[in-house]
Amino acid sequence: MSSTPPKTPREGSVDAPIRHPIDWKSPTFHDEDALYAEMERVFDVCHGCRRCFSLCHAFPLLFDAIDESHTMEVDGLERKTYWDVAEHCYLCDMCYLSKCPYVPPHEFNIDFPHLMLRAKSKAFQEGRPQARDKILSATDKVGAIAGIPVVAQAVNAINSTGFGRSVLESALGVAKDAPVPKYHSKSLRAQVGKRASSVREPQAVNGTTGRVALFGTCYGNRNEPDLGLDLIKVFEHNGIEVTLTPKERCCGMPKLELGDLESIDKAREANIPVLAALVDEGYDLVGPVPSCVLMFKQELPLLFPEDDQVAKVRDAFFDPFEYLMLRHKGGALNTDFKNSLGNISYHVACHLRVQNIGLKTRDVLALVPDTQVDPIERCSGHDGTYGVKKEYRQQSMKIAKPVIRKVEQAKADYYASDCPMAGHQIESGLSDDAKTMPTHPLRLLAIAYGLAATQDEASHSTRSR
Repeated sequence: MSSTPPKTPREGSVDAPIRHPIDWKSPTFHDEDALYAEMERVFDVCHGCRRCFSLCHAFPLLFDAIDESHTMEVDGLERKTYWDVAEHCYLCDMCYLSKCPYVPPHEFNIDFPHLMLRAKSKAFQEGRPQARDKILSATDKVGAIAGIPVVAQAVNAINSTGFGRSVLESALGVAKDAPVPKYHSKSLRAQVGKRASSVREPQAVNGTTGRVALFGTCYGNRNEPDLGLDLIKVFEHNGIEVTLTPKERCCGMPKLELGDLESIDKAREANIPVLAALVDEGYDLVGPVPSCVLMFKQELPLLFPEDDQVAKVRDAFFDPFEYLMLRHKGGALNTDFKNSLGNISYHVACHLRVQNIGLKTRDVLALVPDTQVDPIERCSGHDGTYGVKKEYRQQSMKIAKPVIRKVEQAKADYYASDCPMAGHQIESGLSDDAKTMPTHPLRLLAIAYGLAATQDEASHSTRSR
């Protein structure tokens, strides 16, 4: 009589991927020989598989370099190629999530993005990043300075002219045709202030408390405060109490891209106690930018696996549409919509897909009558600061081309992305006859509820002015 043998790690690739903590304080983490050995091992596995060739430029660069080497194997690569590959990895995590068959619990134990993070951290430790990279990743400091009223007007004026953009490209290496955000002197925090929520008796439903603390994010606070304002309108319309976090610092995602792990630790020390205290007071946590939400849900817990407060914040953090769909499944979502939205081309941001929550934005918007949501699950090529750097701009637009093509072909009533920066990246690549601004999903939901002007009403208002 035969029996089925127990499952071994070799067969584990059919299991759900798991993520190991990042042991970034270990003495071997920055050891050059150990790093090169691990990169060579992983590159060799990737070379034999090549499933990720279409995801970003890091993999084609690696595979082409191998094919053109004198051995046509990984041992023929120059060390410079190792660093070039790391530079072109912008930590979207899509190879880990959707393509690689060798992620843990497979015995090959491949985690390409976190290996590239290790390489970036080593490069940062050696002082390789340019001053430009450090400036672009200091989002909270740059925003605070650029948000000063007179400074904001000057920065926006300079950034809107060809001459100003040429100077910016020459001085900082920011591509003159890349979208750069505007700065608002009246930030989200200034507009909301210490207002009391209009909801007095929130109801706990389906794992949600009905009380939410909004982590506004650097971008949502200084560059597009309407993200937070729309979220507040929509949530309060659904009986959810909303308050701003008492204070906040950059979540750390821009520093992760740079490999500056010490700065992430400082951001953790500033943010986590504040957020954990809110959780203790009965608040759930939300943020309007997927990358920031992912930082609290995934990256910080992996960087600080023994920090109980980090784990507490992780378990209380939600994507806005994830939160709304949980409420809907508990029968607490307001479905009295005033306006249909027609056809929507919806770009699903990589850092939202990595959260493994499904297409909750699509599902919520699809509840609106006479509304069709067509998701586009491809990278926009913006990816933090990658898409604005002069040396990577052309490659970023090549990555974005399939998304842009689908948006143009759809001729939808709206196109949207949960990542506002990805939305503007798509906008920058549209042909002149298709050039329109993206509409964030939170604004779309506000329009559906009658809490914001429809596209036609907004256009009419603009023309009348």
